[in-house]
Amino acid sequence: MGDKCGQLKVRVVQGRRLVIRDFNSSDPYVILKLGNQTARTKVKNSCLNPVWNEEFDFSISEPAELLKLEVFDKDRFKADDKMGNAHLSLQPLVASGRLRKILGVTSEGTTLRKVIPESDNCLAADSSINWVNGEVVQDVWLRLCDVDSGDIELKIKLINLSSK
Repeated sequence: MGDKCGQLKVRVVQGRRLVIRDFNSSDPYVILKLGNQTARTKVKNSCLNPVWNEEFDFSISEPAELLKLEVFDKDRFKADDKMGNAHLSLQPLVASGRLRKILGVTSEGTTLRKVIPESDNCLAADSSINWVNGEVVQDVWLRLCDVDSGDIELKIKLINLSSK
């Protein structure tokens, strides 16, 4: 792990079209991992389109690591079933935060960068990194891998970026 360069707030907003792992539904929860830091949402019972709206704080360091997530179906009497996984490179977010400082961007709602789906992320669609309310933010829909369907929406904020 590199030098700590700031704080990251990750809001797990919702899931859509998640796969069925029980008889006709699933009881999903999400595990987020950034380096050796881990966070977990609450379980949403009998739901394929859950709304979590839970926020977690992580320390971020450079070089920026991948934010990884796994979705599971909670089971009472056996091991939890996998419902897919996804990852997102945080490098574009960190680079945008640095660029904003260098350029002195202060205009509310300024788009700092567009990120497109490619091999170092699981984006379901293009995503913009913006300057909003004094923070560098990115709203993303991540497509779950290793399953037939499923997307997870995250809202990510980069705060307290050091000026290295």
